[in-house]
Amino acid sequence: MADGPLIVQSDRTVLLEVAHPDAESARHELAIFAELERAPEHIHTYRITRLGLWNARAAGHDAADMLATLERWSRFPVPPSVSIDIAETVGRYGRLVIERAPVAEDGSGGELILRSTDAAVLTEVSKNKRIQPLLIGRPSPDSFVIDAWARGHIKQELLKIGWPAEDLAGYTPGTPHPIDLAEDGWNLRPYQRQAVDIFTDGGSGVVVLPCGAGKTLVGAGAMAATKTTTLILVTNTVSARQWRDELLKRTSLTPEEIGEYSGQSKEIKPVTIATYQILTAKRKGQYAHLALLDALDWGLIVYDEVHLLPAPVFKLTADLQARRRLGLTATLVREDGREGDVFSLIGPKRFDAPWKEIEAQGFISPAVCYEVRVDLPAGDRLEYAAAADDERYRLAATAPAKIGVVRRLVDRHAGERILVIGQYLDQIDLLAESLGAPKITGATPVDEREQLYQAFRVGEISLLVVSKVANFSIDLPEASVAIQVSGSFGSRQEEAQRLGRLLRPKESGNTASFYTLIARDTVDQDFAQNRQRFLAEQGYAYTILDADGIAA
Repeated sequence: MADGPLIVQSDRTVLLEVAHPDAESARHELAIFAELERAPEHIHTYRITRLGLWNARAAGHDAADMLATLERWSRFPVPPSVSIDIAETVGRYGRLVIERAPVAEDGSGGELILRSTDAAVLTEVSKNKRIQPLLIGRPSPDSFVIDAWARGHIKQELLKIGWPAEDLAGYTPGTPHPIDLAEDGWNLRPYQRQAVDIFTDGGSGVVVLPCGAGKTLVGAGAMAATKTTTLILVTNTVSARQWRDELLKRTSLTPEEIGEYSGQSKEIKPVTIATYQILTAKRKGQYAHLALLDALDWGLIVYDEVHLLPAPVFKLTADLQARRRLGLTATLVREDGREGDVFSLIGPKRFDAPWKEIEAQGFISPAVCYEVRVDLPAGDRLEYAAAADDERYRLAATAPAKIGVVRRLVDRHAGERILVIGQYLDQIDLLAESLGAPKITGATPVDEREQLYQAFRVGEISLLVVSKVANFSIDLPEASVAIQVSGSFGSRQEEAQRLGRLLRPKESGNTASFYTLIARDTVDQDFAQNRQRFLAEQGYAYTILDADGIAA
């Protein structure tokens, strides 16, 4: 047995020795089907989960591929129980298939069919008390008719009991609309083209790419491939306008063909860009804008930053299963644990490219990450110790001692474009005043935000203090330094998004620097360890610095 970097254990955990010369190669292959759980300095712990295996299977990796990865890099023999478990779990995907019955000349037929060649599996699921009401007929021993409205719901329920169905029932073509890529002096990158092709073949699913790797162009490529009316759902109005600008630049679409449906505008065009917020807005207890989902015969629905999909949109998406759905994200991590709903209702992971792999190809900027540990003065430390549990994180995250460290880091990177990122508005106000820098929060009008972002892009301003509104879908390619002063507790997705602000390729070619400021020996430090897990999985290591050692 080779002296590999992995140790595979019978409880489905896999240990990775970080210092091993083959660690990075093993990590990239392992991350296809296993999730990082813990990432201290020397040994990282991954866990092989059912959903991870099924996502890998849907992306084209079979059990033999996954076992070969473990056997190739494992220091000791892979436990037989793990080998058997992986083969059997992966084998569950696709044993149940959802199809559409042929339509006869008289217009009859076209029902949704749940089919399996495994009679025992079909019997088992048909007897489940949550699935049984969704089945309304049995045309043959190997099939059931699914109630027309229940295509999404039955996929959710089947996943919960461990029998994920492969959905081959097809999609409505929608209203045809001519869309072409305007590849004038540019082309889709190879991985973008591959993502578009795999999605088009699969019909629905999620494409996972790093921030800055051009997910919007994958969306545009999918639109050009399907040539149909398209509804694009995004996180906020600024993101909607960036999508609009990119589509006008990169495709044959004209301004008259693209509509914005947000709090400020209610346009419905062949390509309509709407915000999650407007879709989930309620009036008198009812969703006020549900009509948007049927305003046109959409042939494609694009979910930008699908890991942020609000819970109510899952329920709405369950009714959209006949339409092609493309999810775009940098991470499938959801802090609410609803990754299974993304799998069932948007679709499985169709394409995933490791961050470091795309960095090595020169398509995103290299980045180094630092955790700066800040000592609290005696008075602040005593106040923290005496505080209630629910107050301690805020006290640690907003410690005034961080302000001076931020100033020294800003001086250290003079001449670069710097984002200072915080969670708490009073802290953001203090930072902006202390640094003499403009700020952007949720209260900043959209037009003012766009003006400040544009001034930052062109270099009129080089320092910007921002709240979490800048976490998502904001294109600031020349930002090369981010200083995270506080965040949303232990959110892995937020850490990934904030580093992502720096990964867009830069004309300067500079390596990006990502600093996260942590109050030493507090819950701030505990939450930081969880926040860093996803980036550790992607191959980013944090160098720990002492704040007292940072000179301007």
